[in-house]
Amino acid sequence: MKYNYSNFLYLFIATILFSCTPKQTTDKKSDDSSHPYTTSYKAPVFENDNRIEKIQKLAPELQQLIEAHAKKNNIPGIAYGIVVDNQLVIASSTGYINLEKKTPATPLSDFRIASMTKSFTAMAIIKLKDDGKLALSDPASKYIPEMAKLKYLTKDASIITIENLLTMTAGFPEDNPWGDRQLNESTKMLLDLIANDVSFSNPTSHGYEYSNTGYALLGNIVSRVSGMPFQEFIKKTIFDPLGMKNTYWEIDNVPKEKLVLGYRWEDKQWKLEPMLHDGAYGAMGGLITTIEDFSKYVSFHLSAWPSRNDDETGPIKRSSLREMQTAQFSRLSAKATDANGNPCPIMYGYGFGLSTATYCNGLKQVGHGGALPGFGSDYRFYPEYGVGIMAFCNLTYTSAYPSATIRELLFDKLDLQPRKLPASAILIQRQKQIVELIQHWNPALEKTILAENFYLDKARKVRISETETVLKKAGAIKKTTVIEPLNQLRGSFNIHTANGVIRIFFTLTPEKSPKIQRLNLSFQPNKTR
Repeated sequence: MKYNYSNFLYLFIATILFSCTPKQTTDKKSDDSSHPYTTSYKAPVFENDNRIEKIQKLAPELQQLIEAHAKKNNIPGIAYGIVVDNQLVIASSTGYINLEKKTPATPLSDFRIASMTKSFTAMAIIKLKDDGKLALSDPASKYIPEMAKLKYLTKDASIITIENLLTMTAGFPEDNPWGDRQLNESTKMLLDLIANDVSFSNPTSHGYEYSNTGYALLGNIVSRVSGMPFQEFIKKTIFDPLGMKNTYWEIDNVPKEKLVLGYRWEDKQWKLEPMLHDGAYGAMGGLITTIEDFSKYVSFHLSAWPSRNDDETGPIKRSSLREMQTAQFSRLSAKATDANGNPCPIMYGYGFGLSTATYCNGLKQVGHGGALPGFGSDYRFYPEYGVGIMAFCNLTYTSAYPSATIRELLFDKLDLQPRKLPASAILIQRQKQIVELIQHWNPALEKTILAENFYLDKARKVRISETETVLKKAGAIKKTTVIEPLNQLRGSFNIHTANGVIRIFFTLTPEKSPKIQRLNLSFQPNKTR
């Protein structure tokens, strides 16, 4: 794979360090923030951006890939889409949502999206947290008293918290496919399950194990804390603000002509799967939605990046969205391969209703798959690139699209670039001063820009001598390049000379007026013919 990720880490480091912006302007306090902030921070931006045009040109090739995937896997119908920022730039489909009536699949067809539902349930919990109605560190039994009598595996096991349920670290066993078939069960059944005690597979917080039951319990917490059914709360606080008007919990509420029927492939023929009604386990996998509607949800997740001073406009805060997308209990898949079969280790993790993956090339992916009898679905978005992919199909436990191949198309063939962090004012200022310093070593300038302990690791005369040696090899200075910021207080740049290139890397202190604490010079001579 051919990826260019020289600036890949800029975004994440910058968002962590944004409050350290060195140039202090008038501090402000937003209506929804409890802390002051500066106005000088420049968020990362896309440079020379024609991402939408590039991606739209892929539409015919994507359609061929989807159609081939459907044929190879005997999938009756697929709908898919690609989001760039707040735009659904590609939306298409193939096949049928009702084989008997030959009803074509479209981006407006309502598919059951199974476990993709989980991030909505997680978002509802985070909404309640942001509103001060609960804390993620709260014992789950505070809201579900039936959990207070659970018999843990060990005496010293920690009590299950809401966060344990969110991150699937409660110690419950993986419950696929058992949980998939509990979709329409009543709240009484769920609570009876807990009251009669459950079997644990691990002590609490010892590791990740996929749990549908854990998310059913989160749905119950949402209902109890909000004072309304979790379905209603999620519609009111997430669907409605995002304009998701064609998203449902109950199959009977879906317009018949838009409802996608689910099938399984058996004995070389499609067989209709029963459609379960909504119930207590709906919080783990019951949602029914369209590509057009779901694209609004993906766009909202992408809107969390980059960290910035804009007003909040969504159902939950941008910082909370980023929290949802942060992995817990990451694990390495050392033997993973890319779409071409080449070794490519992947770091996996689970956040709040969202899976994460960081590939060997540095590409970070966030999303979730879904599978139920009759359906398969998946969505993935790439925060640094502002791009999201989603696909739904109506075949039991089937991948809706060749995700690895499409990922290769987007980030290899198109050579999409991540946002680039602009250099802070203090970095630009110090860059100019460094160029002057290395040529003259003026004591007054040194006092102004160098940290007080700068010479403790290497004496001044040694530094001057080493620098003079480099400059002598380099020859006359021709030009200085634009600084390449790593974050607000660290960066590098080149000085082109008669005989080669001087590479300079520097780091500033955390003081109010940041000074140089680290300064490295290296020389690369011109190649001789």
